[in-house]
Amino acid sequence: MSETGDKNLALMRRALHAFQTGDMAILTEVFDEMVVWRVPGRNRVAGDYEGREATFAFFGRLMELTGGTFKVESLDILANDRGGVFVDRVTATRDGRSLDIRLMLHVTIQDGRIVEGYDQFHQEHLWDTFWG
Repeated sequence: MSETGDKNLALMRRALHAFQTGDMAILTEVFDEMVVWRVPGRNRVAGDYEGREATFAFFGRLMELTGGTFKVESLDILANDRGGVFVDRVTATRDGRSLDIRLMLHVTIQDGRIVEGYDQFHQEHLWDTFWG
């Protein structure tokens, strides 16, 4: 891997740990102010979130709507010079429903910050049903 790829991998690991622990200071460091976060589906949390404030509000909403049960378990992280891919297991509970699905999150990294994120869920219909 190139030096930039190594740096991107380290940044992605740092971002994941910060998300898992709720470390807003680190998340603010690694997410660009103009980040765009894209969430697929036909449900209450689907949509494009533009800017760090909107993206962080989305993250907070996931926690709020699940009573803090929303968890991301890393299965693999792959990086290159342009960004990388997280392969994760996502679990949560809400309103008597349980969620346990795989997420492939593609991020674009520029100048040492995440500028774009695309969530892609295996069995997206389960994601939609959970949030329905």
